[in-house]
Amino acid sequence: MQNRIGMSRQQYQRLETQGNPRLDTLELLAKGLNAELLLIPKEKAIQVRALLEGPDNNDSEMSNDSLVDDPWQGLLDTEETSDD
Repeated sequence: MQNRIGMSRQQYQRLETQGNPRLDTLELLAKGLNAELLLIPKEKAIQVRALLEGPDNNDSEMSNDSLVDDPWQGLLDTEETSDD
C-alpha cells in the first residue's frame, strides 16, 4: 500500500483500529486498491448488487449453452490469429 499511495503500514493499521477516517483518506485507500467509493441509496442497493453479480452468471451460462450447440465455436478463429 505504501508504494501505491504513500501511506505507511502503521497509518493503515491505525485507520483500521481507530476507525472514522476522513473521506479523502478513504478515497486515497480506494485509489491504492484500484477501487472506487460509491454512495448508493438503500432502495437501489439491491438492484446495484444484482447488476454487479448478474452479468458474470449470465455470461457463463450463455457461453456454456452456445458451446453445447456448437462445440467447435471459435476454434478456427483462434488458430488464424495465432498464425499471423
